[in-house]
Amino acid sequence: DLLLLGPYEFGAWMPNFPASMRNPPPQAKGTTSLESYLDTIPEVNRLSFPPWPELFRSLGTYPDEHFTEEEPKQLIKAFQGRLAQISQGIQERNKSLPIPYRYLDPCQIENSTSI
Repeated sequence: DLLLLGPYEFGAWMPNFPASMRNPPPQAKGTTSLESYLDTIPEVNRLSFPPWPELFRSLGTYPDEHFTEEEPKQLIKAFQGRLAQISQGIQERNKSLPIPYRYLDPCQIENSTSI
């Protein structure tokens, strides 16, 4: 019964809340088929990769200059420098691992509110 499921339990299964859809959802009950359902949910490869890799900006990358004062500029440079140190440390550690762990590398984290 769906009423007994919490939001996470219901939404954690991707088909219940897909991030995007290729077709609009059905408007009436009982009108879907497996084929129409599979044509509606996103393709598997779209779930595994960023949708627009050319728009990816890593954490600490600010193409627009919003601050002209010296203090915020210095703080941004210090933040970017610290991110570079963290990234370098992760990359060095990954050299000795059989499977590199890249998920927390600042170069792999998008500069976004979704982090």
